[in-house]
Amino acid sequence: MHIRKPSYVLAAFLLLLASPSIFVGGPLAQREQLSSIDQDRDRGILRDAYDAVKKHYYDPTYHGVDLDARYRQCEDKIKAAPVNGEAFRWIAAFLGGLNDSHTFFVPPARTSQVEYGFRMQVFGDDVFVTHVRPGTDAESKVHPGDQITLYQGFSVNRRDFHDLSYYLNSLSPLAVSQLNLRDPDGGIRQVSVNSKLQQGRKVLDFTSGGSDVWQYIREEENRDHLVRQQYVEIGDVMIWKMPEFFLEDSEVDRFFGVAQRHRTLILDLRGNPGGAITTLERMVGNVFDHDLKIADRIARKEQKPQIAKTRGDRAFGGRMIVLVDSRSASAAELFARVTQLEHRGTVLGDRTSGSVMEARIYRYSQGMDTKIFYAFSVTDADLVMNDGRSLEHVGVTPDEIVLPSAQDLADNRDPVLARAAGLAGLKMNTSEAAKLFPLEWLPLQ
Repeated sequence: MHIRKPSYVLAAFLLLLASPSIFVGGPLAQREQLSSIDQDRDRGILRDAYDAVKKHYYDPTYHGVDLDARYRQCEDKIKAAPVNGEAFRWIAAFLGGLNDSHTFFVPPARTSQVEYGFRMQVFGDDVFVTHVRPGTDAESKVHPGDQITLYQGFSVNRRDFHDLSYYLNSLSPLAVSQLNLRDPDGGIRQVSVNSKLQQGRKVLDFTSGGSDVWQYIREEENRDHLVRQQYVEIGDVMIWKMPEFFLEDSEVDRFFGVAQRHRTLILDLRGNPGGAITTLERMVGNVFDHDLKIADRIARKEQKPQIAKTRGDRAFGGRMIVLVDSRSASAAELFARVTQLEHRGTVLGDRTSGSVMEARIYRYSQGMDTKIFYAFSVTDADLVMNDGRSLEHVGVTPDEIVLPSAQDLADNRDPVLARAAGLAGLKMNTSEAAKLFPLEWLPLQ
């Protein structure tokens, strides 16, 4: 199992977006006519996508999709694609026909990076601005707590949000975002927000002594800093902010060693997109005093139980409260659902993403002296929980739904963590809770 990318793709949505002129402001992709060389390259990427699915996809019937017919349809569309961005959208749409959260196209990296200047998230069925970056065009135009009712003329809701995010962040970033907003007081306005474009280099020199090596290392260090594990200890409560499931067993054990000193563990999995299956197994083994089946792993050729081995008397035996939201996905959802099914703790927050499959990344490249790199995530197993159900497209419904209001977002309050703290016996108001793990931004270049 790997970390889930920003979204899964619904075929109908991506096919709708296949016209490069559908967005006001336009994508940042080049607009000149594709050359025959570029078209051959994109058709080659589509062929690699087809081969990866045919070879590795867990369901040999492809959920009833006629894969060959779909391949031919998308190949014809690529032949007629006027720009590279549209060709990429048809490659994504080919995989999107499987309606599988973990099967998607990872396109070649762009030479330019886009900073929209604001973050948005689903709460319940609606989408709100959660954070605005200082020094961007968004700073004076949008505000935390604004509900986004339309984005580029499209309605924004839970059902389509992941697909919209995938399009905007991976396939065709926008120079200008057209937003229809409703503020916490009910006021309606329309704004155009200019993205900040960070131009990179088309060719990187990774040879010995090349300066690009050190720039790449710095960028990776910055990204690693944003997903570091964080925790605080308050009285007999440990609050652990876990941004992803990528930890060595020894690190998992170390954090639970800290938890052993406390009566209650609040595990904050909000925004956690998942990660490694080995980390999930070690996490589960640290909170149960017996071996436990997490799920049945149903692959193309076999079905077998996925077992977490207990750490016995070293497992944490205290009270556990797990926090989730609409961005909690994959391994985070599995952990939360195991907590519920085994009556091991309380789950608070919002319904999770419903993106729970097991997949692998298959990497490809084209070119000789100058290469482009791309990849496909392909599901190789479904995971069926001990209640006989898969979480795919369903998610985890918390034991107690706790959502921030628009005013909470505007005033930087966190009622979810504050509620968990209250259940653990701590006196912590919503403003204090919001200050424990503030959002950090990657440096602008």
